[in-house]
Amino acid sequence: MNRIRDDIKKREFHNLYLLYGDEEYLKRYYRENLKYCILEDSDDMNFSKFENKGIDLNEVQSIADTLPFFSEHRLIIIQDSGLFKSSNDFADYLEHMPDSTIIVFVEKEIDKRNKLYKYINKNGIAAEIKVKDSEEVLNWAAKRLKESGKVFTRKTMEYFLQRVDNNLYNLSNEIEKIAAYTAGREEITIADIDAVCPAYLQNHIFQMVDAVGVGDTDKALKLYNELIELKEAPSYILYMLIRHFNILLQIGSMGNAPKNQVASKIGISPYFVGNYQRQSSRFSGKQLKQALDNSLETEQKFKTGVLDDQIGVELLLIELIRM
Repeated sequence: MNRIRDDIKKREFHNLYLLYGDEEYLKRYYRENLKYCILEDSDDMNFSKFENKGIDLNEVQSIADTLPFFSEHRLIIIQDSGLFKSSNDFADYLEHMPDSTIIVFVEKEIDKRNKLYKYINKNGIAAEIKVKDSEEVLNWAAKRLKESGKVFTRKTMEYFLQRVDNNLYNLSNEIEKIAAYTAGREEITIADIDAVCPAYLQNHIFQMVDAVGVGDTDKALKLYNELIELKEAPSYILYMLIRHFNILLQIGSMGNAPKNQVASKIGISPYFVGNYQRQSSRFSGKQLKQALDNSLETEQKFKTGVLDDQIGVELLLIELIRM
């Protein structure tokens, strides 16, 4: 990521970038920063975005071959394409792509044996963006709060992270809320955190998955509807379910590893490891893989407009219980 930051700082760009890994917040952060700096004052006539599997690569090539209008660069973002886990000849085209075109790929998972990955890793920048460990997140959150003019003790910051855990997307939202809540004063207290960052979401997700595990449809839907009443977006609830099943699947594969080792490897607060381990033991690896696949399929239907968000999560919960 240092190489990407240097490119942005110097305004000297590679033609190919690949951002991959589990940390959605940072992937979006670098994607948007690259977009802003590459296009500068150029409007959308020099920008194209392709998303999800089944992308028409001939269309991508046609756009990439078009010179930019009154600008130095044309930018194409390709996201969640699956191109790095499938066989394709797109790397052959990239060898002849105009120097004025920049492509930014954003993926969750890649195969390093893939021809396209190897080409970008050699000729561009391929950056794995992992979920940070507890100490890195603490420093990141502390820096963000200090930039907002806030002061706090390490104990207060650790308590804050226990409530929010190590996901930067969620953490960033909570930092904005607590900074607004304490407007007019510098110090942030544990009481402020309790007031602004209740642990209801994480607790509800745990309880919903428990209800799925015992086949309690009524309880699972009741917990879901409580979150809706608390103004949580269905898309974010689904995001948390996907993340939750992914963590359970990883923890199940780690056996009886020490909590600190589990927390560091997966990128969660040690505070939550015991609960995840307890819950993971209630499911087989096959069940967790199926739950994750079903959740990702529902997310895909959201993105393509095939399924209404709120009803979609309800149907997913029922589907998971019937697995």
